[in-house]
Amino acid sequence: MKLSIKNLVLFSAMALLFMGIFAFKINTPSRKIKLGFIPLTDCAPLVAAKELGLFAKYGVDVELEKQASWAVVRDKILNGELDGAHCLFSMPLSVYTGVGGKAGSEMKIAMVLNNNGQAITLSKDFCGQVGFKQINKVAATVKSIQGRKEVTFAQTFPGGTHDIWLRYWMSAAGINQKSVGIITIPPPQMVANMRVDNMEGYCVGEPWNGVAAAQNVGFTHISTQDLWKNHPEKALVVNSAFAAGNREDLKKVMKAIIEACKWLDVMGNRAKAASWLSKPNYVNAPVQVLEARLKGSYDLGCELGVQKYKDDYMTFYNNGIVNTPKKSYAHWFLAQYVRFGYLKAEPNYKAIAEKLVLDDLFAEVAKEMGVPVQPDMQVIKTNFDVAFDPNNVSAYLKTTKH
Repeated sequence: MKLSIKNLVLFSAMALLFMGIFAFKINTPSRKIKLGFIPLTDCAPLVAAKELGLFAKYGVDVELEKQASWAVVRDKILNGELDGAHCLFSMPLSVYTGVGGKAGSEMKIAMVLNNNGQAITLSKDFCGQVGFKQINKVAATVKSIQGRKEVTFAQTFPGGTHDIWLRYWMSAAGINQKSVGIITIPPPQMVANMRVDNMEGYCVGEPWNGVAAAQNVGFTHISTQDLWKNHPEKALVVNSAFAAGNREDLKKVMKAIIEACKWLDVMGNRAKAASWLSKPNYVNAPVQVLEARLKGSYDLGCELGVQKYKDDYMTFYNNGIVNTPKKSYAHWFLAQYVRFGYLKAEPNYKAIAEKLVLDDLFAEVAKEMGVPVQPDMQVIKTNFDVAFDPNNVSAYLKTTKH
């Protein structure tokens, strides 16, 4: 049967319309994905992915939501209000073991967002008594201050990275953790609380250490890369059901973030990143402080001068070193929970790491993007502790200082 010219034109138009609808469905995100973040410099991968249009490039519709505290982030990831978030690497481990939430609650670690870039700020009580990285002078100064008032330190979430960096530093400094107060304060509230004398020291991410120094509220005593060079810090943590039911969308989100991490590690882009982060809807902090510390230039405060970090400032990609979610990191943080008395008995390190760390998914994404996956389960060496072998945690716990 021969088609008339009229029918042929109609058939062709319908075919083009069908193809257009089909293509639209392929390229249109299936649903809006909500990712949370806390106002900290290291939320930059999410912000850059959004501002650069990378989520859209990879075919996902992502909405970023600023959150008030890590506890809120935890609750919203667990109840599905958020699909995922910029999150403390160790938060899922803390929550699952009951240190920072209801034991057995699962959140998944999809990838690491950054290394380094946190610090311990001390109040002006310590100024002139303790200098930059002078850990050996801290314990005596604490005792001296305790002669006239109680000494309190702050961190941001029980069992979170800032909590563990603080306790690790206390152990290195010879401070008995039971002799001082340790409280939980959301990151953006640290400076204000130190200003009204609610604590004498805190551990938090940038820019809140730089802001304390700039406002002459406190000074940067030591950065966390001085405790453990290139340590894992924030991670992309996701709702368990989202990870299981939206695997392809999660992979697209991860690809956009990895591309953003690469962009952020071009130092020429960091001024632009700082300008985005300084906005009220993101970190809402002075752009000069954000930019300086992103570039590794630390004005310490307390007339201690400027410290320049050349290869261990905050990194987001670092030739592929940053982003692999290693199970050995999970073993290390779980070991610290035992070391510092959060857990009374050793947990099943391997089972917990396998349940919560999505290293297989990351390897799949990395392969598709040509990103090198880092070797795992190797010995970890930090600057003020014995070596940590993730394959023999019990031996580590027998030799490390508690």
